[in-house]
Amino acid sequence: VTMDGYDDYSMHPPGDAAPVSGICHARGANAEIPPAWIVYFIVEDLDASLQACASAGGKIVSGPRNMGKDRYCIIADPAGAACALYQSGQ
Repeated sequence: VTMDGYDDYSMHPPGDAAPVSGICHARGANAEIPPAWIVYFIVEDLDASLQACASAGGKIVSGPRNMGKDRYCIIADPAGAACALYQSGQ
């Protein structure tokens, strides 16, 4: 995946164009991303999920961002454990 002056990587199952995982450098647009494997949870409404996260003491680490029609955001719980919330824009 060409970024601004460098490449990140995405992995695809054989014969499938949709990525299932990726590796990002912590620089440029991804400088805020924690250095860990990040699990993505699919949500129906990203904005409502982010409000629930904040209400429970969590915080937004990076995003929300658009990826085509989809949207995602990396969050952290009050202890700092990170994950991502992903809304399909089908």
